[in-house]
Amino acid sequence: MSKILVIAEHLDGKLNPSTARAVSAAVAVKPEAIDVLVLSDKVDAIAAEAAKIEGVSRVLTVARSENAHPLAAVLAPQIAKAAAGYSHVFAPSTTFGKDVAPRVAALLGVAQLSDVMSVEGSHTFKRPIYAGNAIITVEVDAAHAVVATIRTASWPAAASGAGNAAIEAINLDVTLPSHTRFVELKQGKSDRPDLQSAGKVVSGGRGVGSKENFEIIYKLADKIGAAVGASRAAVDAGYVPNELQVGQTGKIIAPELYMAIGISGAIQHLTGIKDAGTIVAINKDAEAPIFEIADIGLVGDLFKLIPELEQAIG
Repeated sequence: MSKILVIAEHLDGKLNPSTARAVSAAVAVKPEAIDVLVLSDKVDAIAAEAAKIEGVSRVLTVARSENAHPLAAVLAPQIAKAAAGYSHVFAPSTTFGKDVAPRVAALLGVAQLSDVMSVEGSHTFKRPIYAGNAIITVEVDAAHAVVATIRTASWPAAASGAGNAAIEAINLDVTLPSHTRFVELKQGKSDRPDLQSAGKVVSGGRGVGSKENFEIIYKLADKIGAAVGASRAAVDAGYVPNELQVGQTGKIIAPELYMAIGISGAIQHLTGIKDAGTIVAINKDAEAPIFEIADIGLVGDLFKLIPELEQAIG
C-alpha cells in the first residue's frame, strides 16, 4: 500500500492553502496513510492547522535547529531523511515546492515528477507539457519513491476542520550544510489577498502603458477585494515586480474570477490561467488571443471601461 508524505508550505506561522491542495492529490492516490511534515520554528500553530485537513493521518513536526532557515539547501536533507518508509513525497508546485522538491529527489536518487494535475493510479499521473498545449501520462517506477510537485491550480483544497490528525514531534539527525547561513527574508508586504490562493484576481498587461497607469489595476482590485497579477510583458516593462507575474514562467493560478486587462493573451500567460472559473478580458484589440478563451470580453479603451465598471459596481 502507498504511504504519502506531504510537505507543508507555510509563512509567518500560517499554513499556505497550497498544502491542502497537495493533500487532495494525495487522497486521489488512495494511500494507506497521508502524513504532513511541518518544518518550522512555529510548529505548534502550523501543525494545528494541518491536523484539521480532511484526509491527513498524522502531522509530523520538526523544529528548526539554530542554523536552519527557509532555503531548500537546508530543508531538503531533513525532508529526505523524513521520507524514509514513504512511497510518495508530495510538495505544492509553488515557488517553495519547485525549489525544494528537486533537491529532495536528488538526495533520494530518483527523478522528480513536476506539475501533477491528475492521478490515474498509484504510480501513474498526468501532467502538462508544451506550455499546457498537451497532456502527457507518466508512469513512475514503483520500485522507487515518487517525488512530485502538485499543480495546485488543478486540485481543490481538501476540506479543513473535518480532520483531527495526531501531531507527533520527530527528531531528524541530519548534518546540515555549514557553509550556508540564514541572513534575512525579504518579501513584499500587501493587504491584498495572496495571488496564488485568491478567489478573484485582476491582472494588467502591457496595454496598461506604464507603472503609474497600473494604479487603475490596483484600484479595481481593491474595489472588489481581489489579488493583483500581471503578464510577463508588464513585468519585463517594469510596471510591477516579478512576484505578480502570472503564467508558465510565473504563477499558475485558478481563481473563481480572473480579469485580464490590457493583456493580449500570449500562450505562456494562458497556461497560467486555464483553470480559472470565469475569465473576463478587456482589450482594445478585438483580435487579441485572450478573447478566444474569455467567458466575457469587452473591446475598448481600458481607461474608459474600467471607471465605468467601477461605477456600475457601486
